[in-house]
Amino acid sequence: MNHALWLTNLRVRMTADGDGSKTANKKMLGKILLKQKLVSKDELDSLLEKQKEEPSRRLASTALDSGAVSSTDLLKALSEQHGLPAIDLVQVVVPLANLDLIPNDIAVRHLILPILVRDDRIFLAMADPTDRRVIDEIEFVTGRRIFPYVALHRSIKVVIDDCYAQKERGDTHYVGQEVPDEYLESMGVERNESRPGLITPDMVVESDRPLSNAPHDAELDVAFVDDVQPRKTEPPAREAPCVLVVDDEEDIRRLLERVLTQRGYEVVEADNGNAALDAVREHAPDVILLDAMLPGVHGFEICKRLHGSQRYGHVPIIMLSAIYRGWRMAADLKRSFGVKTFIEKPFKIADVLAAVEQALNGDPSVVVEEDLSSEAGAAIDRAIDIYQGGDVPGAIEILRAGIAVDPLCFELHYHLGLLFGRNDDVFDAINALEMAIELSPKNFAALKNLAVVYQRAGFRHKAIEAWERALTIAPDDETRKTIKEHLMGLL
Repeated sequence: MNHALWLTNLRVRMTADGDGSKTANKKMLGKILLKQKLVSKDELDSLLEKQKEEPSRRLASTALDSGAVSSTDLLKALSEQHGLPAIDLVQVVVPLANLDLIPNDIAVRHLILPILVRDDRIFLAMADPTDRRVIDEIEFVTGRRIFPYVALHRSIKVVIDDCYAQKERGDTHYVGQEVPDEYLESMGVERNESRPGLITPDMVVESDRPLSNAPHDAELDVAFVDDVQPRKTEPPAREAPCVLVVDDEEDIRRLLERVLTQRGYEVVEADNGNAALDAVREHAPDVILLDAMLPGVHGFEICKRLHGSQRYGHVPIIMLSAIYRGWRMAADLKRSFGVKTFIEKPFKIADVLAAVEQALNGDPSVVVEEDLSSEAGAAIDRAIDIYQGGDVPGAIEILRAGIAVDPLCFELHYHLGLLFGRNDDVFDAINALEMAIELSPKNFAALKNLAVVYQRAGFRHKAIEAWERALTIAPDDETRKTIKEHLMGLL
């Protein structure tokens, strides 16, 4: 993609939107400090009085500056407040190439710092990890999944300035003041030559509070044991070409449905990204009219999942959006995401109809094997054989190869998530199980196992949300009772 255009658009939209709304559904930090016996009631009252002198100052910063609470204890309290892991920035090694993903002014404005980048994930330190708008924007612009970590407000301001200043000087890595020598030594590098590593347990600070009063209930299922009832994906027989119209604006869907139907096309509609993926799998459209900005799964993410897959990669996509302008953006979309045509909003109906006709009557479609769903089944069978032989990494690669053929097969993503979880690759497990749930939102097994891996990764609020969703579709009273008891330990 033309990254400069993406970053410019991000900067303009974030600046125009202001600071955005903050999520209020979190515990009061003062109450947590009292509960954890980090301060007395009189000490808390004194801190609150000091904070009143500077209303814009955060309670955590006031407590840290006063010396009443240590930084480690504050991070533990913030972890409980937000239900997320906290990160101690004095112990991090940051590859400064990560900063290319987020402009300096955006990082300073929103106090965010990409600590680690791995494949399609960004581990993001944030002063305010409740700012969902910022997370959504970064995910949209970079095409990567964000895993937020809460950081101390004062610390992250200093580290952001240091990181971007060092990058400007030509340095390659930022090394926190308290990065253990043994950690750097284990990587075989000198302190001033640090290479990117993992986010280690020493860097991550979690609440002292146990994640559950019933830990034996929070176990991952074993892969390939249960019948998770994969949904049928055979498209219905039809005579007219099928056009999938995806837009969250009802007026636009209604307009396109009317004019396309009048031209003799069969039309299927979807108002969000998840519904679009369902429609692709169930109806196998001949062409897709796709909005870029969608609730749930963004239009670009849909393109990325379909592009290059054997089962759906041949389906032409016409993207409709008011976000980006110019031939360069259209060329980037075609090259990176397989978008056949880009049409700006507001659009002319004649242009849309011409694009649909050209997509259907252009180059012959790639010949697709009649039953690629059997390829997915064969991948699962091969993975079972390899897994039972004790080769978990081999089974994972087989499932990944199956997903490359059919990226919308629930069973492949589900079992891949279980294998990642058993292999302690919790972030890969989260990705795979979240994908499975996008494909089958009311699958109890997938929701239950996603809740388990959220807990393992320290994302307590997300774990609670997943358990609550699983509770509504639990298969029997005994399971519901167990989940309720488990939730009581998390709440």
